[in-house]
Amino acid sequence: MKATTHPAPADPAAAGPVAAPDPAAVVAGLRAAFASGRTRPPAWRREQLAGLRTLLTERSEELLAALRADLGKGPAEAHRTEIAFTVNELDHTVRNLDEWLRPKPAAVPDAFRPATARVVREPLGVVLVIAPWNYPLQLALAPVVGALAAGNAVLVKPSELAPATSAAIARLLPQYLDPEAVAVVEGAVPETTALLEQRFDHIFYTGNGAVGRIVMAAAARHLTPVTLELGGKSPVVVDPGADLKVTAQRLAAGKFLNAGQTCVAPDYVLAVGGTGPELAAELAEAVRGLYGEDPAAHPEYGRIVNDRHFDRLAALLGDGRVVTGGTHDRAARYIAPTVLADVRPDAPVMREEIFGPVLPVLEVPDLDAAISFITDREKPLALYAFTASEATKERLAAETSSGALVFGLSVSHLAVPELPFGGVGESGMGNYHGEYSMTTFSHTKAVLDKPLG
Repeated sequence: MKATTHPAPADPAAAGPVAAPDPAAVVAGLRAAFASGRTRPPAWRREQLAGLRTLLTERSEELLAALRADLGKGPAEAHRTEIAFTVNELDHTVRNLDEWLRPKPAAVPDAFRPATARVVREPLGVVLVIAPWNYPLQLALAPVVGALAAGNAVLVKPSELAPATSAAIARLLPQYLDPEAVAVVEGAVPETTALLEQRFDHIFYTGNGAVGRIVMAAAARHLTPVTLELGGKSPVVVDPGADLKVTAQRLAAGKFLNAGQTCVAPDYVLAVGGTGPELAAELAEAVRGLYGEDPAAHPEYGRIVNDRHFDRLAALLGDGRVVTGGTHDRAARYIAPTVLADVRPDAPVMREEIFGPVLPVLEVPDLDAAISFITDREKPLALYAFTASEATKERLAAETSSGALVFGLSVSHLAVPELPFGGVGESGMGNYHGEYSMTTFSHTKAVLDKPLG
C-alpha cells in the first residue's frame, strides 16, 4: 500500500484568541461544588472515571483528528500513546480504587492503649491541571484520572499550542463529566496567568522548567503544593557487549516517537569504549526499519508543533556529522529522524533539551567517563542504559540520580502503572500514575482514637 504524506499540522497562531471565562468565578464554582460534598462519595468518583472512559472510546475519532491537526500524529501512534494509555490508567485506577481508599491501620504504642490508629486519604479540594502540547490529550487527562479518583474538583487548562485538542477537551469534558465539579479554561499566557492568581489546593504542571518556576512562585503565594513534571536531557549509556542491533531498534523507537517531542525521549547517547561507529550505523538501519526510505511519506511519523520549534531544531542539525536524516521542510514542519556523530560536548545540541527528532552520539572511553558526564549535569528525567553487565547496572543505580532508571528499553517505563513517574531536581518534583496519583492528589491524614472510659 502506498504511504500517504502528512499535511503540515495546523498553525496555532491561526486559531486566534479564545475568550476565557472569569477565572475567579470558575474556581469559586468548583470550590462550592467541592464544599457541598458531591465529589467525596466513591460512587461519584467511579461515575466520573466511567464517563471519562466513555468519552475516550466514543469520541476517539474526533480526538485522533485533533491530534493529527495539531502534531501530524498518525492514528496508530496517537491511539496507543494518547487514548489507550489514558484508558489503561483509568482501568488500573478503577480496579484498585477500593483498596487505595481503604483506611490503613497503624500500630499504637503501649503508653496510649487502649486506642486505635489509622491512616486515611482525604481529597485536597480544587486541583488545577496545566497540560503541555506534546501529548496534549494524555498529559491533560491522565492527571485528571488521579485527581477525580481522589475525590477532588478539577480545573483543566489545555495547551494553546495544540488548539484542536484543546478545543476538543473543552467541548467534550462537560458532556461526559460533572460540569459543576470539572471545568476547562482555554487560552494562552494571559489566561494561565489569571488562573495562577487564584487559590488552588494543588497545582499539577507539565512543561518546561522556565514556566515551572513561574507556576511554583505563583503557588507559593497561597502555600499551594505543586507537582512539576518537567524534562531535561535524558542520557543513554551503551556499554560494550550490548546487542547493538537490538539497542538501536529500541532507542530509535523511543527517540523518534512523536517526532522526538517526548519529555522522556532519549536526548543523547554516550557510546562507551568504541561502540559509537557501529551503533550509529545500526541506528540508521533502525530508522529505515521504522519509517522506510522516506519518513516524510510514512503515515505514522509526526510533525514539529510550530515554526518556532522547527527553527530551533533545524539550527541544531549542523552540530555534528549526519549519519542519517538531516533533511527538513519548513512549510510542512518536517524534520527527518536524524542521528549525529562526532558531536562535541559543548555543541549547541548538547546545551538544552532537544525535544525533537535529533539524536547526538558521543563517544566516551569507559563507564567512569560516562558516569562523570551524567553527574556533572542536571539530574535528568530518565536515564537509559543498554548493557549486559550487572556490574554496570549496579554502578549506574548507585552512582547516578534520575527520575527513572531503565535498562534495555527507552520511554516504556511510563506504561507500567505501578511505577511512579516524575523527576528530580531540575527535571521536576512529585510523581503520579496509579496509586502514586492517589497520593499526590490526597491528604494522608492520621487518625488516633482513644476511648474516654
